[in-house]
Amino acid sequence: MQLPAHALPQTLGALRQSPEFAESRLAHRSVKDELRQNLISHLQARQPLFPGVLGYDDTVVPQIVNAILSRHNFILLGLRGQAKTRLIRLLTALLDPHLPFIAGSEIHDHPYHPISRYARNLIAEAGDDTPIAYLSPEQRYVEKLATPDVTIADMIGDLDPIKAARAGQNISDELTIHYGLLPRANRGIFAINELPDLAGKIQVGLFNILQEGDIQIKGFPIRLPLDLLLVFT
Repeated sequence: MQLPAHALPQTLGALRQSPEFAESRLAHRSVKDELRQNLISHLQARQPLFPGVLGYDDTVVPQIVNAILSRHNFILLGLRGQAKTRLIRLLTALLDPHLPFIAGSEIHDHPYHPISRYARNLIAEAGDDTPIAYLSPEQRYVEKLATPDVTIADMIGDLDPIKAARAGQNISDELTIHYGLLPRANRGIFAINELPDLAGKIQVGLFNILQEGDIQIKGFPIRLPLDLLLVFT
């Protein structure tokens, strides 16, 4: 059931009491679980998965379906103009209409499992009064065109000395990190177009995210167990 925007819980306490967003339902539900459950619902209702994309019903679409059902990241290979980007953009139709997160969090922290220092501090201070905001499916899709000049700072993040100076914090404090595109796509879909054009160093960084969830920013190690579907073309 889809709640109207005005009826959505606005605090962590109200969220816990909502059947739609109860901790028992959302606490251990990853974005890949979400996509899988919604895909199954679409298949059972015989709804079109990729409207406007023709000719792939017996080839590409079944393979994408298998990847989502298996909770896998995947890559689409093909020549330019074969609707690869359009296919991955249409994956947002399989996301929930409203995703709750800790209001103000740059990486859309899960209300029940926050991973950033900001969200953990806010919950410790405000408790059940912690404000909750929501993302639409379109806001949960982040896309990057790979080019040779893309840097680790663009993709993963960097330390921000200006932010540290304004807040009077040590430069190594986690709160001084300026997050890149990948952490900002947390709890959503992150797509990279033309993957071979990405520098080898960046590809290694992405592999580490895929396998371990560990990233290192300017020698400052931080563990971010990001919840993502990674899609490449």
